[in-house]
Amino acid sequence: MAEETSDMAGLSLREASAKPSPRLEWVLVGLGIAALLAAPFFVYPIFLMKMLCFALFACAFNLLLGYTGLLSFGHATFFGGAAYFTAHAVKVWGWPPEAGILLGMAGAALLGLVMGFFAIRRQGIYFAMITLALSQMFFFFCVQAPFTQGEDGIQGVPRGVLFGVLDLNAPMNVYYFVLVMVLLGIFAIWRIVNSPFGMILRSIRENENRAISLGYSVAGYKLAAFVMSAALAGLAGSLKAIVFQFATLTDVTWQMSGEVILMTLLGGIGTMVGPIIGASLVVGLENTLATSGFPVTIATGLIFMVCVLVFRRGIVGEVYARVLGRVGKG
Repeated sequence: MAEETSDMAGLSLREASAKPSPRLEWVLVGLGIAALLAAPFFVYPIFLMKMLCFALFACAFNLLLGYTGLLSFGHATFFGGAAYFTAHAVKVWGWPPEAGILLGMAGAALLGLVMGFFAIRRQGIYFAMITLALSQMFFFFCVQAPFTQGEDGIQGVPRGVLFGVLDLNAPMNVYYFVLVMVLLGIFAIWRIVNSPFGMILRSIRENENRAISLGYSVAGYKLAAFVMSAALAGLAGSLKAIVFQFATLTDVTWQMSGEVILMTLLGGIGTMVGPIIGASLVVGLENTLATSGFPVTIATGLIFMVCVLVFRRGIVGEVYARVLGRVGKG
């Protein structure tokens, strides 16, 4: 899977023949935000919040894979670890939700610093295997640690009152809070990608040896990107713990790391919108098939096969390359 993922990463936006104009991008962003603002009046809010949390998780992972070229098999550590930290702080210590979320992000960033310190010393499949091994170590820590409550997980996490004013037990209140936090997280990723720091990350992805020859501290930039990605993945996990009011071992398994990889590949590596589309498809598919009796893993596996064979750049990447490319040529 690592080789196939690397091949698809090589077919990212640098091979797309066109991208939408900035004006069109902003129009689409505005329409998307407007749709999300109106969505809870027509769609079950809990389902929408789950989709938003995983969209942010996929975007955080894409910051590492799509823009830095680092394939991590251990991102569930940050997502699930932050969920545990937030759930424990809010339920056991009685912290307000905003403090619990900040603790979750800080804990995820610290885990990313430790894991990244060891992982960036290797490249390619060796980097991926190190992240997987460290992630499994954290999983077994969560199985044994008293504060995680083992296989039962931390349940009954109170949503609390945000800043002492906004009651998050009201469905609409918590939905719009999650929406704002997810949009801020995605905006932060957009700013990182479109900054001079982001340009250096792209140069490392395209030709690491040339970046080294130009005098850049590649290891430092890789570690910084790893920590940023971990912190934003932690934000997604913390929000999920508040929304669903529990944190379990499911969030730290290697299957969760594989799921976020699938979301990113389906949507399009190296695109801002791609991971959001991919996460929406996977979460929507899981929700649709949950009561049908058809195995969800088989369905997602088949979709992944089709994506690898037909949509090598992912859904959004193919749209950029084919549809918009033809318009530009015309």
